Amino acid sequence: MWYSCTTKPARYASAALLCNAVMLTAFVHAGPGDYKGGYESADYQTRSVAVDSRANRGAAADLVAIFNNPPLGLPAVPVPADNPVTAEKVKLGRKLFFDRRLSLNDTQSCAMCHVPEQGFANNELALAVGLEGRTMRRNAPTLYNIAYAERLFHDGRESRLEQQAWLPMLRRNEMANPSIGAVLNKLRSMSDYDGLFEAAFEGRGPGMETVGAAIASYERTLISANSPFDRWYYGKQQDALSPRAQRGYRIFSGKGMCTSCHLVGENSALFFDNKLHNTGIGWYAAMAPVPAEQSRLIAPGIYTTVSAEKIAMVGHPRQGDVGLYEITQDPNDRWRYKTPTLRNVALTAPYMHDGSLLTLADVVAFYNQGGQPNELLDPLIRPLNLSAAEQEDLVVFLESLTGDNVDELVADAFAAPVGDLNAQDPHWSHEQGSKY
Repeated sequence: MWYSCTTKPARYASAALLCNAVMLTAFVHAGPGDYKGGYESADYQTRSVAVDSRANRGAAADLVAIFNNPPLGLPAVPVPADNPVTAEKVKLGRKLFFDRRLSLNDTQSCAMCHVPEQGFANNELALAVGLEGRTMRRNAPTLYNIAYAERLFHDGRESRLEQQAWLPMLRRNEMANPSIGAVLNKLRSMSDYDGLFEAAFEGRGPGMETVGAAIASYERTLISANSPFDRWYYGKQQDALSPRAQRGYRIFSGKGMCTSCHLVGENSALFFDNKLHNTGIGWYAAMAPVPAEQSRLIAPGIYTTVSAEKIAMVGHPRQGDVGLYEITQDPNDRWRYKTPTLRNVALTAPYMHDGSLLTLADVVAFYNQGGQPNELLDPLIRPLNLSAAEQEDLVVFLESLTGDNVDELVADAFAAPVGDLNAQDPHWSHEQGSKY
């Protein structure tokens, strides 16, 4: 059973206020630890899950087996010739991915933006937050099936996972390391990494290439499919998909024109086109006037009106973001962003590159109205004229794209070490018995 919150709080909701659609009963592990569905009601009751109880449900999975045998609905995973996937690399990359010590002050890991139980995205923040609460410009995208992506980041600036891994580690508002060398020196000083790089890379120790290759190897194993849709469409199981979801697929592939960008092939479906498009979301964020007053949800069922001036006093000014233009400097590329995959989309709210649409119903309504008109709007975006019932059926279809192995991947993540400091770490103070 699915529960959705249909309220529309401020465009950039805080972690405490964001409502999102989360599967509560179908999976044991998937979903944010503090689900906020219904927060707009005075009758709200928390369903918060203790961190320690979630961690105790960890169980290592055979990630290489998943990688070598992609589930129904996905093609073979592309792998660069210079970085074949091995069990040793995956194990090392998984350790690096969850290690908070890879940040400047030993508090921030890759997994703190790409939260496993939240779709390897972040359900609780519209915009990602980095070291010491530093705000980023964009929403944390899911890493499910990232191995199939030919372009990385929302603006497509990178093409290989091996290289992509370093950018968050070096950005001041993410993991904030001062240099590549600083990260490598820290790794070389950590005794729990002794021999791991050498075993994974034929004697080579920590280096820019080996760190990136290890993290990329782990990320390539985050393969998820065999959803109800896959079993119905590719497995020919007629009862695998509800009649309502089947109607939704007919809209998705027909009147809704969704397959123009979210591709469905004869033998497999990635549900993205590896291209970038201007839907109007980025244009609106840049060009629309800021309301003088905004309604904010501050407690269950309680709203208050806050002036833009007061909001500006306690928050960061909105950072400019023109999408692909920042990479190409071509004015026609303004506000173009990468098409996201729709697999597991019901687990990865909020949506769009800036997290400005909170539910799948909001996303469908946005495209039904023809996006946000602007002079560079992609010609594929146009009003769809879907009825309310058709929009609801389309949402039900999108909810059917959740892979059947997400619990296995999340449980594996729960079993990973997170890089707690100990007396062997370089930042541990023996005199004080704590860091520094």
